[in-house]
Amino acid sequence: MNQLSQTAKSVGVSEAAFSTSRDVPTVSVVVPSYNHAAYVAFCLRSIMQQTLSPLELLVIDDGSIDDSPKIIEQVLLGCSFRSELIVRENRGLSVTLNQGLTRVSGKYFAYLGSDDVWLPNFLAERTTLLQRRPGAVLGYGHAYLIDERNNIIDCTSHWADYLDGNVQNMLLRTTAPMSPTVLYDREALARHGWNEQSRLEDYELYLRLSSEGEFAFDPSVLAAWRWHQENASWNQEMMLAEQLAAQHRVREQLKLGYQELEKLQRQIRFHRAEDFLRLGDKSRALALMLENLRGANSPFVIARMLVRLLIPNAFMQMRQQKRHNRNIARFGSIKI
Repeated sequence: MNQLSQTAKSVGVSEAAFSTSRDVPTVSVVVPSYNHAAYVAFCLRSIMQQTLSPLELLVIDDGSIDDSPKIIEQVLLGCSFRSELIVRENRGLSVTLNQGLTRVSGKYFAYLGSDDVWLPNFLAERTTLLQRRPGAVLGYGHAYLIDERNNIIDCTSHWADYLDGNVQNMLLRTTAPMSPTVLYDREALARHGWNEQSRLEDYELYLRLSSEGEFAFDPSVLAAWRWHQENASWNQEMMLAEQLAAQHRVREQLKLGYQELEKLQRQIRFHRAEDFLRLGDKSRALALMLENLRGANSPFVIARMLVRLLIPNAFMQMRQQKRHNRNIARFGSIKI
């Protein structure tokens, strides 16, 4: 396959402009790109307009069959720091991320999906956060959810109970950082990397990293995750199976007994029924609920789930759309 590679040229900028102050640790950024021609330019410009420029930007196109490579190549012509584009056959997201990790050298590492966005202060504030927390393996925070037109339709601060410090219990409840919000300590990340056999790239990595150090949490909203029909999160069956399998793989590392893990996973399966309800799959939601009743925290939780099963899907969709419209009116849209 062809490999397109480019390094940003100096356009009225001296070579010294590519170096970073000794007081500010360097950050390497990787963008795994796949069939996001409609969004990738917006993503890249959000990186190029950071108040703290990264040391380097590596974009790996993972076999896109749309115009993504051409768009990326054109956008990177205006990049004021080192940038490179690799175009190759499809190998999957985890393989792409591991490849990117081996090719960069910054003290910190971040990746941004080609449909997601950073707000201008993301790198500056996350770097400052990790500088204050030398024992942390990563820093993360809240994120906006945006639609195809960059309208802000939700925010994780409305429903995600994120924690600071030791986050193992939070992760074991399957509450995890959203990838656009994360800045990693590269050395800690390199000791683990992504499991290339997993379809859910980050969850197992978070579990393994949580056994090594703290997660530094900043409630600021500095990133946006794009909500569209191609999101993996629509496949709740896959996500549930991958999360449960990842917990089994890291059980010994997290010092979990078999019985303890089985109790935990009953609770996860029961409460995951709500996610299937949200997507309108009532039959799967009912099956999960009935098969895992011992995972309910109280009779009230069971009653609430039964009531939700009786609510028509059309009503729930209308309610969700009204909530999105309220958030658009409140927050507006992301502009780069």
